[in-house]
Amino acid sequence: MENNMSKYEEREPKVLNGMMAIILIFVWIVISIGMIIAGGFLQSAILIFLGILFNVVSFISFGGLKIVNPQEALVLVLFGKYYGTIKREGFYWVNPFSFAVNPTYGSAIAPSKKSQEDVNITYHANNKKISLKTMTLNNEKQKVNDQLGNPIIIGVVAIWKVVDPTKAVFNVENYKTFISIQCDTTIRNIARLYPYDVSEHGDEKSLRGSSQEIADRLRTELQSRVEIAGIEVTEVRITHLSYAPEIAAAMLQRQQAEAIIAARKKIVEGAVSMVEMALNNLKENDVVNLTEERKASMVSNLLVVLCANKDTQPIVNSGFDE
Repeated sequence: MENNMSKYEEREPKVLNGMMAIILIFVWIVISIGMIIAGGFLQSAILIFLGILFNVVSFISFGGLKIVNPQEALVLVLFGKYYGTIKREGFYWVNPFSFAVNPTYGSAIAPSKKSQEDVNITYHANNKKISLKTMTLNNEKQKVNDQLGNPIIIGVVAIWKVVDPTKAVFNVENYKTFISIQCDTTIRNIARLYPYDVSEHGDEKSLRGSSQEIADRLRTELQSRVEIAGIEVTEVRITHLSYAPEIAAAMLQRQQAEAIIAARKKIVEGAVSMVEMALNNLKENDVVNLTEERKASMVSNLLVVLCANKDTQPIVNSGFDE
C-alpha cells in the first residue's frame, strides 16, 4: 500500500498559459490555411498535405485547453500513466492527449440504510474535475447494537473534503462510495463500545450522554479509515439516536419508572426535612408538649400529607369524646 501511495505522489504537470496557447493555435491555423492556399497556387501537393496536417494538429491542440475553477482539481492521465494534478485555478494548456480522471463521473452506486431497508444512493458528477470543497455526508439511519446488546437506531452526518485528489482518484475505486461505506462501519464499531444510556450509578459514558466524546471518536476512526483516499474529515455528529421499535416501549417504561423513583426519593427527603423542622419549631416555641405517642402520630400524618400524590381530606378533632 505504501508503494502505491508513493507511486502516485501528487505533482503538477507541464502547463502553458491558456490564453497564450489559444493565440498560438489560431496563428498556427492561419498559417496552415495559408500553406494550403499557397500549395494550390503553386500546385504543390507536399505543401497542401503539410497545410492540412498542421491544420488537423491545430484543431487537436484545442483538446489541451483546460479551465480549473476555484476549489477544484484536475487529475490527468497520459497513455495510461499518471501525468499530473492541477490544483491552481486558471486557464491552462496541457498535452492534448492527456485526459482527466474522476471515478465519480457519471453514476456510482453506494449502499446505505434508510428506514431499516436497503436502498441505493446515486452520486453524479457533472464533469471530471475533483471538487475540493467541503461536503456533507448525511449517513442514513441504521440499526446497530450498543454495548449491552440493545438494538438502537442511529444516524450521523460527516463533514469532509478531498485534500489529495491524486489519492482519491487512484487509491480507491470511488471515493464517495468509499467514505459512505467506511462511515457505516465506523458507526457500528463505536456504537458497540458504549451503552445507549448511563446506568443507575451514572458513572459511565453513554451514546446519549457523552455526545462530544462520541463525536470525537467517530471523527478520529473515520479519518484513519479514509486517509488512504486523500480525504480529511473535519466533523462527525450524531443526528438521530433512539431505541429500535421492538424495545422502545419497554425502555420507555423503564425510564418512566426510574424517573418516578427518583422523584419519590426527592419528595420523601423533603418531607422528612419539613417534619423535623416542624417538630423543632413546636418544641422551641413551646407551642404544645407532645408525648412520644402523639409525636409519632403527628409525624405519620405529616408524611402522609406531604408524600401523597393526591389531595388529602383533613379530619378535624373537636376534642369531644363520646
